[in-house]
Amino acid sequence: MTTLSVGDTRAWIDRFADAAEDQFDSLTDLDRLVGDGDFGMNLRTGLRSAVQRLRSDPPTSPGEVFARTSDAFLGIGGTSGPLLGLWFGRIGAVSGVEVTATDLASALGTATAAVQRLGNAQVGHKTMVDAMVPATSALTEAAVSGATLSAALSSAATAARLGAESTRAMLARRGRATYVGEHARGVEDPGASAIAMFFAASSYKSVPA
Repeated sequence: MTTLSVGDTRAWIDRFADAAEDQFDSLTDLDRLVGDGDFGMNLRTGLRSAVQRLRSDPPTSPGEVFARTSDAFLGIGGTSGPLLGLWFGRIGAVSGVEVTATDLASALGTATAAVQRLGNAQVGHKTMVDAMVPATSALTEAAVSGATLSAALSSAATAARLGAESTRAMLARRGRATYVGEHARGVEDPGASAIAMFFAASSYKSVPA
């Protein structure tokens, strides 16, 4: 795959939504250990709403797919809703009906920086940023090197998964996990885990536009 079409992007969100359903219990369990236990529900609710929006009013570009996903998350509660809504909204600013690796890398860079500013989070704080930043960097480096979009997304997925796994050893410095202190060590951050799921879902077959 050299470019991302609207069908590709819809399939990506569908696959992400399926993963959120499959991993609902594990994400909920993780958040019960480091938060208030609502992350799995918020993620699943947001993605169910996104899928419904995309089916009821089919988008015409990849940017519209991400923008409607953003709207779905902005409509739910918790800390994760606004953050994911912001992230997908900034990714949704990508233009064109065929998005290249360079286009996507640029949009992800803007989106991740926006989340970092809003949450005042850096890599090492045990948040979703620990998966967002390495994934964005990996995709950008791959795009600069001339890799195909498929290869760039594969690199991003690997980096996001490693970033999420790295949070297990961290002491939280942002979010509700700061309240449990040392008890958060050994627990993967659920937000970072979800971002890793998102990039892992980038391997798929396109759906009709």
